[in-house]
Amino acid sequence: MPKVVHFELPADDPQRAIAFYEKVFGWTITKWEGPFDYWLVTTGSDDELGINGAITPRIISEQVTIDTIGVESLDNSLKKIVEAGGTITQPKPAIPGIGYIAYCTDTEGNLFGVIQPDMSAK
Repeated sequence: MPKVVHFELPADDPQRAIAFYEKVFGWTITKWEGPFDYWLVTTGSDDELGINGAITPRIISEQVTIDTIGVESLDNSLKKIVEAGGTITQPKPAIPGIGYIAYCTDTEGNLFGVIQPDMSAK
């Protein structure tokens, strides 16, 4: 079955987006040395489950990405998101047997999910 291996987050202000994701999730973001603006996002070490991606300048206003990000503490992450200028668009419901999820928007208006795995969630 195909799986996501890369993501691209469109941004009206890439530097603002970089500051947001570095502050909230501790991601490493570096400028690509290619012929156009593109910032490589490393979300964790290569021996961890997950995907890496990039932040790109938004090309069209309808350009969106929705990815879900796994965290250890949903409450702590939601607090950091708001402190960094993001908003919570859907508070955390439980997904029985999976965990707790919330949907947020970043400083660029991108919608994303944040999930705390918890098999005992009801």
